[in-house]
Amino acid sequence: MSMAESRTPGHGPHQPAERKRGWLSRIAPGVRKITKRDAPENLWEKCPATGEMIYRPDLEANLWVTPAGHPMRIGPDLRFAYTFDEGVHEEIESPSSLDDPLHFTDQKSYKDRLAAARKATGEKDAMAIAYGKVGGVPAVVLVQDFAFMGGSLGVAAGEAFLKAADEAISRSAPLVVFTASGGARMQEGTLSLMQMARTTIAIQKLKAVGLPYVVVLTDPTTGGVLASYAMLGDIHIAEPAATLGFSGRRVIEQTIRETLPEGFQTAEFLVERGMVDRVVTRKDLPAVLGRILGALMAGRGRQVAA
Repeated sequence: MSMAESRTPGHGPHQPAERKRGWLSRIAPGVRKITKRDAPENLWEKCPATGEMIYRPDLEANLWVTPAGHPMRIGPDLRFAYTFDEGVHEEIESPSSLDDPLHFTDQKSYKDRLAAARKATGEKDAMAIAYGKVGGVPAVVLVQDFAFMGGSLGVAAGEAFLKAADEAISRSAPLVVFTASGGARMQEGTLSLMQMARTTIAIQKLKAVGLPYVVVLTDPTTGGVLASYAMLGDIHIAEPAATLGFSGRRVIEQTIRETLPEGFQTAEFLVERGMVDRVVTRKDLPAVLGRILGALMAGRGRQVAA
């Protein structure tokens, strides 16, 4: 047998021209050929927990929770759609605020950073407000968007929080806050730290009229946000594996010169120590929130009647 005759089928210089061309050239007649331009972007997403590549439509169908059970970060639009009954809600506009009160510049100006974040997310700032029913209970929901400058707390986010609290009071509805933040916004200096006190006062106003304040801690919730409104709820729920803490693990270990326990600063770790009431999967959150809000509002009704 000659060398030419012994070649593996489909290989070598003596194959017909049709076989030498790529498989795209052999698509059945009448079927449009696929080009690189036809392929959608971001068709695959990487699981942060396992590194597994996941087909995006499957991820979307599973509420952006990976097969490993890791809830990926999502923005206000999806959070509202997943939380409100049938996704029906009324969006509430946040108050306007001064963009760059300190005229801050580091490697680029703060105004440029804000413009880039707005273009990337389609949001004015790190918080968005909506009103609708959760498990049949009317509620105001405030969502913090980590994609907007790390969900950092600045004047605009503080104004949005106060607006959400005022809306809850005027509508006699509970306030639910989904937190996701790296902490206070450094570009606003002391003004950002003042929002910790302002949001705390807003929560006290809610409690003064007997309205529930429920916090859902999502990944990550850290810094000044955790040190203020994130831990002042009547009930604290967390998504699985969410990172929750004031300082980062490395900072703490370098400061105390000790190795921290396995799972330190995770939602599950904090449930065991009484800092969080319950860890709830994303698909179960609306039903759990509905039951909690229903019970708390029924209790408020009994208090008012008494």
